[in-house]
Amino acid sequence: MTTLLVILGIAAAVLLYGIALYNNLVNQRNRVKNGFAQIDVQLTRRHDLIPNLVEAVKGYMAHERETLQEVIQARNAAVSGLQNAAADPADAEAIKQLGAAEGALNGALGRLFALAEAYPDLKANQNMMQFQEELSTTENKVAFARQAFNDAVMNYNNARENFPGSIIANNFNFQAAEFLEIEAPQKREVPKVSF
Repeated sequence: MTTLLVILGIAAAVLLYGIALYNNLVNQRNRVKNGFAQIDVQLTRRHDLIPNLVEAVKGYMAHERETLQEVIQARNAAVSGLQNAAADPADAEAIKQLGAAEGALNGALGRLFALAEAYPDLKANQNMMQFQEELSTTENKVAFARQAFNDAVMNYNNARENFPGSIIANNFNFQAAEFLEIEAPQKREVPKVSF
């Protein structure tokens, strides 16, 4: 009788521990989703600012239609990528595609701002300066939200890969989450130094 109680006690302890591991994985996955929700808000704000920015510069840069069109196409691809990733923030492929789309948008915006430097009237335009400030502020917010998301992804992936959580994760189909990497073209450029 005592042996049976000991066995039942051990079985109950193992079961409770397994439930605790499962619940921890669910909590970590929900933190990933919450972290992505913050990114979603900031990227949506950024995407909403871009058509207004393009409208503000259209009059000044009429012969730069190709660049303006490139910005709009990159923005539309980023919006699509955001919608796909928002459907399931734990989908690694959707997060990779979003990162690539946002990187392309960063590149297109960088080219637009570089061209804007050649137009003194545009540089001095109050709307242009306001949009640049809004985009810069939003970029900072995106960076903070992305860091929080990536921290949540790291914690979730650690929980699902560490033993014995990996046993629960594999048996209950907890897939690995992907870090959101948004490549900025300037990040890879070699700084130019001249004397």
